[in-house]
Amino acid sequence: MRRWLLGSFFGVSVAVGLGACLLPIRSHISISTAALILVIPVVVGVVLGGFRAGILSVIAGFLVYDYWFIPPYKTLTVGNGQNWVALGVYVIVMLLVARVVASFEAARAEALRRTLTTRRLYELSKLLVENRSVDDLLQTIVRAVSMDFEVPSVSLLVLKDEQLVVAASAGDALTTEELRQLAPRSGLPVAVGTASGAEGELRTIALSAAGRPIGMLALRGIPDSSADRALLTTFANQAALALERAQLRDQAMRSELLEEVDRLRHVLLGAVSHDLRTPLATIRVASSTLYNRASSLSVDDTRELHHLIEIESARLTRLVTNLLDMTRVEAGVLEIVRNPINLRALIDDAKAALGVSLDESRLKIELPVTVPVVDIDHLLIGQVLINLLDNAIRFAPPATPIVISATVEDGHVVLAVANEGPSIEESKKDALFDRFAQFDTGGRAGLGLAIARTFVEAHGETIWVENTDDVGVRFLFTLPLITAQEE
Repeated sequence: MRRWLLGSFFGVSVAVGLGACLLPIRSHISISTAALILVIPVVVGVVLGGFRAGILSVIAGFLVYDYWFIPPYKTLTVGNGQNWVALGVYVIVMLLVARVVASFEAARAEALRRTLTTRRLYELSKLLVENRSVDDLLQTIVRAVSMDFEVPSVSLLVLKDEQLVVAASAGDALTTEELRQLAPRSGLPVAVGTASGAEGELRTIALSAAGRPIGMLALRGIPDSSADRALLTTFANQAALALERAQLRDQAMRSELLEEVDRLRHVLLGAVSHDLRTPLATIRVASSTLYNRASSLSVDDTRELHHLIEIESARLTRLVTNLLDMTRVEAGVLEIVRNPINLRALIDDAKAALGVSLDESRLKIELPVTVPVVDIDHLLIGQVLINLLDNAIRFAPPATPIVISATVEDGHVVLAVANEGPSIEESKKDALFDRFAQFDTGGRAGLGLAIARTFVEAHGETIWVENTDDVGVRFLFTLPLITAQEE
């Protein structure tokens, strides 16, 4: 209405203004020239106010033309038939001009509206195509509807346990009565879609994709223009597709996570079974032999079998300890309790823990003259040393030496455990400390080295392995040194 009035006002004003401007030169221009000039107010009226304003501009132009430019002047009387023809032609031409210009303006306005609609839809769609979580996407949808379509209250409901629950909302929240009205089996009427209705009326827009319900938008009020209502419907359809995609992506991620957990579980079971198999088999054979053939065994044979059972039982105990330690690490309850300890005392404790598993005649200890004191968690680093010695016992050839050495470098003690076991390929050195690593030969590193790296890194230190110059391997790790001033 405002646009029509504005166009009419300017069309009439321009017609009167142009007529007044042409009055001083009326004797120098023809009737047809005046008619051509008075096309301008018609065009102005149509452009600003549409066809209705153009009609009023034609009437105003007709009156100005007849009153000032058709003799006799300053009257609406038409002097002769030729002038009637001029007026008639003027009206017909002006109406045609008004219609053409109105059609052009309508087409231009429609094109502009479509451009703006496309742009708005593009901007809205950009909000949906980003990789967002389902919760974030739900909030994005309701905010977009509330802000871009000026809807005072928007809620997005999803079906959960056969009940509609509000997953996201913007503006005023739904009342208890409205939620009861929206319940699937309430039997209460609810306006559906974006058709015009009463102001503030609660209405719903279903969100579905591929025939599957995704959710429902509950709106209190809808856009005024039909173009915005159509755009809202389109956006709701796109929102449903985006929400379905986000849900499927979350389901895929959960499936991948479950597959990875299952894979790691199988790998962990493989690592545990690898460490369990040998000691259990040894204990079973030794105990079976003692039970079935006790009378035929010599004293030395019996003692050796008992010795084997003791060694392998100690190894199983260490394995259980490693598993408990790994549980502590994964639960995030690993606590470092640092205390100063002499390096020789640390080695002696590890030797005692290994007991009969370690043939002390194979062990060589090379420490500096002044034995370093380190600031560590005694139990954790002691377990690191036990695991490295146990690894050397298992993989080094029988009767070959196991060397424990220590050097002081840059405020740290580098403790090394060397043995003459098989060398390690450069590409596999880091994987050796991975509890989930499995090598091409089918063997596994077990849990001992993985535990060792975890405990060393928990102290902020490093552990690594290197091949020795002649034969064998050496495992090294650093420990924080306590200087004489610190003591």
